[in-house]
Amino acid sequence: MSEGNVVLAQPRGFCAGVRRAIGIVERALDLHGAPVYVRKEIVHNHYIVSELEKRGAVFVDSEEEVPQGAVCVFSAHGVSPGVRSAAAGRQLEVIDATCPLVSKVHQEAVRFARDGRAILLVGHEGHEEVEGVLGEAPDRIVVIETEDDVRRLGLPDDTPVAVLTQTTLSFDETAKVVEALRARFTDLLTPGDDICYASQNRQNAVKDLARDNDLVLIVGSRNSSNSLRMVEVARDHGAAAHLVPDEQHLEAAWLEGVSSVGISAGASAPEILVDGLVARLAELGFDQVELQRGIAEDVVFSMPGRLADPVTGRVPQTPLAGEVTPAPGGVR
Repeated sequence: MSEGNVVLAQPRGFCAGVRRAIGIVERALDLHGAPVYVRKEIVHNHYIVSELEKRGAVFVDSEEEVPQGAVCVFSAHGVSPGVRSAAAGRQLEVIDATCPLVSKVHQEAVRFARDGRAILLVGHEGHEEVEGVLGEAPDRIVVIETEDDVRRLGLPDDTPVAVLTQTTLSFDETAKVVEALRARFTDLLTPGDDICYASQNRQNAVKDLARDNDLVLIVGSRNSSNSLRMVEVARDHGAAAHLVPDEQHLEAAWLEGVSSVGISAGASAPEILVDGLVARLAELGFDQVELQRGIAEDVVFSMPGRLADPVTGRVPQTPLAGEVTPAPGGVR
């Protein structure tokens, strides 16, 4: 039996955009009843999706799968103008759960395209957020990911260029790509740091975990970009690190020779999954738990006006710290 300590990162788990997106689906179900259709996963976490399905949410890959005139929620990752047009053509009652920080990147893409600049979007090809931004100006946006991609760009060095970034990337890795762009292009604009505040805060906390603990475990789904980046950050800063979708994915062999375990969670991972992992570690002898010193987040994004109470006209507030409300019998 191992004996050791557990350190919980601060901050960890849900960010304001995730809380807002989940709250939007729950509120839509309260107002409209089931089913409420959601285009793609509302956030990249399988537990959240499963719990919302139990409440009556129906997740689809395309707006074309939503019945004519039905309620359709766009996920937190954003959509392209083409998706919006298709939804309008089907007369869908759209409720947009796009994270406001992602919406900001869309607005920047439109502005730079209007100014005639080539737009270099640092991100992962095929990610939903990237696909949405790319759709704003597909003839002007090029997706890049690495410094090698910068060297391979078929653009003259004096091309007027603007740089945008997928919000969930690693700040350190993105900075290297941006520096390579600055070194190459003579007319380059960066509108500011597009990396989400929550992604940056969680990555900074993970750096501290990696320095102070033998092993770092990140709670999150395998399709969660920000969770995967947190694993990479931990490894880059010297710790063994693994992604743990839930406690059932913890491997006891990881704990051999380990005296302290740091735990964090991606921005779309609920605290109930962290609790499950902590309980499992306690069974394996890691039963001394402490909270890392870190910053407290107080960001709150408001709900869309169309979710206002039909009687009072008030728009519900997104809770500062909340979990998806489990469906009856859905607690585990």
